[in-house]
Amino acid sequence: MRTQVGIVGAGPAGLVLALLLDRAGIDAVVLERRSRSYVESRVRAGVLEHGTADLLDELGVGARMRREGMVHRGIELRFDGTGHRIDLEGLTGRTITVYGQQEVVKDLIAARTGAGPLHFEAEVTGVDGTTITYKHNGVEQRLECDFVAGCDGSHGVARTAIPPEALTVAERVHPYAWLGILARAPAAADELVYAYHERGFALHSMRTPGIVRLYLQVEPGTDLADWPDSRIWDELRTRLGLPLQEGEVLERGVTPMRSVAVEPMRHDRLFLAGDAAHIVPPTGAKGLNLAVSDVRVLAEALTAYYRDSSETLLDAYSEICLKRVWQVQRFSNWMTTMLHRRPGDDHFGHRVQLAELAYVTGSTAAATTLAENYVGLPR
Repeated sequence: MRTQVGIVGAGPAGLVLALLLDRAGIDAVVLERRSRSYVESRVRAGVLEHGTADLLDELGVGARMRREGMVHRGIELRFDGTGHRIDLEGLTGRTITVYGQQEVVKDLIAARTGAGPLHFEAEVTGVDGTTITYKHNGVEQRLECDFVAGCDGSHGVARTAIPPEALTVAERVHPYAWLGILARAPAAADELVYAYHERGFALHSMRTPGIVRLYLQVEPGTDLADWPDSRIWDELRTRLGLPLQEGEVLERGVTPMRSVAVEPMRHDRLFLAGDAAHIVPPTGAKGLNLAVSDVRVLAEALTAYYRDSSETLLDAYSEICLKRVWQVQRFSNWMTTMLHRRPGDDHFGHRVQLAELAYVTGSTAAATTLAENYVGLPR
């Protein structure tokens, strides 16, 4: 089989890229090792930047998002038992949309299914230049491409196809993790609440009006068996200071936190995008949005190549993307260190964090800096 662009991975990055290429008249084949039901049920990010939501509209997949998603005009930072609202819309003129990644993926798959090849349970076993080998229905197959887009995550095949000596991998492992639950319960606040507490960070978010997503800062390696429902709810109440209503816990897990950036994001005709190129801590709600930004740049570069026979944007792909990647890394790491209790930190460190939170919430200039990063920096 032959195509112009072979896309490895059917997460948001791969699917958005496929739709952007289809709009430009460029042929692409998407290969995903998991089943469709698995991909559509993965609970991941839930906050869409203003620009991400607009792009989904442009691609014709935003109708359900606009109907079922929740537009938020602010967020709340809580510390010392008091909430402080950051007016995102008032400070930037832009908003965020709360709409689960799995719902975004469902919408993208539905659109892609009618537009071009999308193969599930197609396990890519190797990428050699512009040839992708994969197993589908028990048969080993080859896909010949002009270009390969590696959108298969941090543990995918695409990045391992690049010689290690050709990459610089910058990584920071953070000394905390998140214990997260998805619960059938009404939200205790109208907007996302980020809480700094002497016992650790907590986050109150939602997926729908009746489904909440809640997180607690815990130690890396925490065993879920040590956290029965009652303990989780009690700790959430303590740290958030909100009148939480308990409900059925639908899902739970512990997520380690790390920051990763791979440079460059291109090797010959293989381009990395999304988690294959970078990981950010979830505090800044940037993972999905950064992936979409990557493939938007890549789609523009490929369009220029096929339309104008120009490789200028392809050559600049990594440089363009990495400028944004490092801005997002800076913001995500700043939010993470500002809001989490650092292991072994003393009274001085605790007071400095409180002072920083007081400054961010008390200064229009500082609040604007947070807001413009949170809703998404301009392209």
